[in-house]
Amino acid sequence: MELTKIENNGIVCAVVNSNEIVITDAQSALDVLMSAKYDIGTKNIVVDKKWITEDFFILSKGLAGEILQKYVNYGGRIAIYGDYSHYTSKPLKDFIYESNRGRDVFFVATQEEAVEMLTR
Repeated sequence: MELTKIENNGIVCAVVNSNEIVITDAQSALDVLMSAKYDIGTKNIVVDKKWITEDFFILSKGLAGEILQKYVNYGGRIAIYGDYSHYTSKPLKDFIYESNRGRDVFFVATQEEAVEMLTR
């Protein structure tokens, strides 16, 4: 995993780059947050959904709730970008909609939108 620093409107984000899934459970998600904090100096994480285990998007497994609660507890914010059109789960669609109305967790289509959400 590699983190790239992007700054917009005076706010720094850490963009996750990888060749493999980096968020598989709550601990690995916290590791990403702490790496961003200590290596880049931010708690704003931008990550492509392909670097997150697919279990995250099956809400009944509880992984999304566990990970996002840790981020909120540690003051982290995350924007996950990618294509969500193939998901048919109404609870997931509702979860994405409600998350995007908040200030800490966003689900968007592109990396640029992800950075914009965290730096507006």
